[in-house]
Amino acid sequence: MNERVEEAVSTLDLPRATRRRLLKGTGLFSASLAAGALLSACSDDKAAAAGAMGNFPETPKWKFTFVNHVTTNPFFTPTQYGMEDAAALLGIEKPQWTGSQNSIVGEMVNALNTAISAKVDGLAVAVVDKDAFRAPVDQALDAGIPVVSYNADGARGDPGTNRLAYMGQGLYESGYELGKRALETVSGGEVAGFIATPGALNIQPRIDGAQQAIKDSGKPVTFTPVATNADVTKGLSIIDAYAVGHPDLSGMLAVDAGSTASVGQTVKKYDMRSKSLKVAGGFDLIPESLAGVKDGNLDYTIDQQPYLQGFLPVLALYFYKVSGGLLAPSETNTGLLFVTKDNVEPYQNTKSRYEGSTTDKVLVPRTGPIAHG
Repeated sequence: MNERVEEAVSTLDLPRATRRRLLKGTGLFSASLAAGALLSACSDDKAAAAGAMGNFPETPKWKFTFVNHVTTNPFFTPTQYGMEDAAALLGIEKPQWTGSQNSIVGEMVNALNTAISAKVDGLAVAVVDKDAFRAPVDQALDAGIPVVSYNADGARGDPGTNRLAYMGQGLYESGYELGKRALETVSGGEVAGFIATPGALNIQPRIDGAQQAIKDSGKPVTFTPVATNADVTKGLSIIDAYAVGHPDLSGMLAVDAGSTASVGQTVKKYDMRSKSLKVAGGFDLIPESLAGVKDGNLDYTIDQQPYLQGFLPVLALYFYKVSGGLLAPSETNTGLLFVTKDNVEPYQNTKSRYEGSTTDKVLVPRTGPIAHG
């Protein structure tokens, strides 16, 4: 590898271990940098992209793979639309969607290893375990395959891998805001925090954040984490039983889509608003939760933009590849928006790929003023 390539790579804002692996020896950088034409260089692969839009060079039809922990969960329907739309925009292959249906880490690792063996051109991984993905991600980087994480990114303060960047919600921060918002109406008593898969790093940081917010408040509020289940039907039974056994709850919070919907259904079933319950809220935009917000059984649910969690990783991997690594992926927080009774109606009435409510490609008109600070 020539000095020019080494100098370019050394200036990238990447973890030291990641830079070292990518410098070790694939042609990922030298194929473009040494040629002196980063954005116009074409691969020897003759399968050039056709129909791509934008002022980009012809490229191979790169194949990216997404490794997910709950591949059939409706939350990720817009994520899959996002990755498909980005691929179509850029004229590359539709990314592969693989992993585990039931958050079984071993199945995810197997899917990741299979993709590496197949020499895919880029990887996006939901890092739901703080240790299991370290070795395979390093193996991918050693092979010159760029890797980003999405939706989940290891433990707080430790991404769990040497991935290039994370694209998803700030998980601990969103949980903290969930708890903080509950404290606007709760001054004492017990708040239950429901979590489908304790320890899973897409949701454990949220419940940790909610618990810390309540602790920091100094209010006489007891926060009780309660495990539900990745199977929504089983989770609903657990939440139902907890509500029956704790009729004086002040609050019911949830940190995953299934548990959030179940909280709303349970509040309605037992008319908990007429009793001691002051607040109920959680995450994500499945129809049952939106209906719960509309009917007042949930005070709010949090939107984390799942469409962008599919769209942005494809863009990041593409630009990394087309620039020979000079356009390194950026840490991207896909946001935190509280959906309440005041703003839930557009979520319920708008049919779009962006919320996963239709497969149709539609332009959604925006009416009215845009909120600003």
